[in-house]
Amino acid sequence: MNTLLIVFIVVTALAVVIQAGILAGMYVAMRKTSSKVELLADEVRLKVIPTAVLAQEMIAELRPKLLNVAENVSTSTTVMRAQLERLDATLTDIVDRTRLQVIRTDEFVNNTMDKLEETRDAVERTVVSPLRQITGIMHGLSVGFEAFLGRRRERTPAASQDEMFI
Repeated sequence: MNTLLIVFIVVTALAVVIQAGILAGMYVAMRKTSSKVELLADEVRLKVIPTAVLAQEMIAELRPKLLNVAENVSTSTTVMRAQLERLDATLTDIVDRTRLQVIRTDEFVNNTMDKLEETRDAVERTVVSPLRQITGIMHGLSVGFEAFLGRRRERTPAASQDEMFI
């Protein structure tokens, strides 16, 4: 049993020595890590914190300006929308009025053309047609008188006399 006790003590002593070595290694590693973290913390304090403070100051300085710009854009958009609505209403009114005037002009031209045709027909019926009849009667009378008086003249064809009259 003594041997077993000695083996147990030796194993325990070895475990304690190994554990002490591990703890010493952990202490050394923690010191190195701690020094690296301190260097990083110093670098953050020297570089990152001033940059963050500068960024915060810029944001604080620019915030009112950005809010003002956003408000101006909103106001401009509202005014522009109102102006575009007025322009749309005006253009719609102009198009409607133009369309109405085109319709009126078309009706006026059509009515005028109808009246001109009616006038031409009336002139044809009341002036030209009776003049042709009178011309025909006069021609017949002149031929009759010439035949009665016995004179024969050379005449121009009747169609050319009608054309000369017109």
